[in-house]
Amino acid sequence: MKEQNNYLFKIEEEFDGERIDIFLAEALETKSRSYIQKLIKSGNATVNNEEKKSNYKLKENDIVELKIPEPIELNIKPENISLDILYEDSDVIVVNKSQGMVVHPAPGVYSGTLVNALLYHCRDLSGINGITRPGIVHRIDKDTSGVLVVAKNDNSHNCLAAQLKEHSMNREYIALTEGVVKEDEGKVDAPIGRHATERIKMAVISGGKEAITHFKVEKRYKNNTLIRCKLETGRTHQIRVHMAYIGHPLVGDPVYGYKKQKFKLQGQMLHAHKLGFIHPTTGQYIEFSTPIPDYFQNVIEKLENCL
Repeated sequence: MKEQNNYLFKIEEEFDGERIDIFLAEALETKSRSYIQKLIKSGNATVNNEEKKSNYKLKENDIVELKIPEPIELNIKPENISLDILYEDSDVIVVNKSQGMVVHPAPGVYSGTLVNALLYHCRDLSGINGITRPGIVHRIDKDTSGVLVVAKNDNSHNCLAAQLKEHSMNREYIALTEGVVKEDEGKVDAPIGRHATERIKMAVISGGKEAITHFKVEKRYKNNTLIRCKLETGRTHQIRVHMAYIGHPLVGDPVYGYKKQKFKLQGQMLHAHKLGFIHPTTGQYIEFSTPIPDYFQNVIEKLENCL
């Protein structure tokens, strides 16, 4: 039952024992679990008129009330943040995103993003994705570094988005996996969707969206493998999910990787090494590549010394 921004649920038997944050995230499919947890923490969710923690396990006949505050009108501000620009013209800008930078603002993250930096550098970005994602055609994860193309106008945005949809954009990644990959090259063709119980995670699931990753071994180490990956599709966390699925999660991955990590890293060792596409105006194929960043190279050197 919904009244404006208030939701009221009476817990049925099938949800007895389920965490309240998981239940609400699934009930409101458009809201992330992390967002729901923030609402619970701020007292916007009650069970039988009492505030509970996110890990509270529901009981049959519990009455859960959720209040969603009116959205705050966002004012995404330009910020003087240094950008590693690989190419720029009147239609597109290609950047080498650093590890740790979020691509666009989202609930809880309104500054320090690539979009904030782009708005300072150039005001002429496409408006197709609204005020929080101007110019953003595709994304890479916060802790993934590498090449990203941004559209400066709507025509360029539509052209690049079409190439993504047709899988004609050339995207190549370099990654370091756990364990020794036996095959010299391979293909992972496994559908990806939201994890059944851990909603912040993606997983290989029946009925998920088509996801295809090609990989090739560059070098094997004692307990790790350096690989190159090419994407046919672009699902959320695709390479991270697929490599974990075949038993070789990425080194440093806090979500899909090993709990105990050998190296002190800020995130997964995954670098968007190469990006190629047809220029929206000239019709010519252009391609950009960047070497792995220093933190990645330092780990490789340590592995080389152990050979």
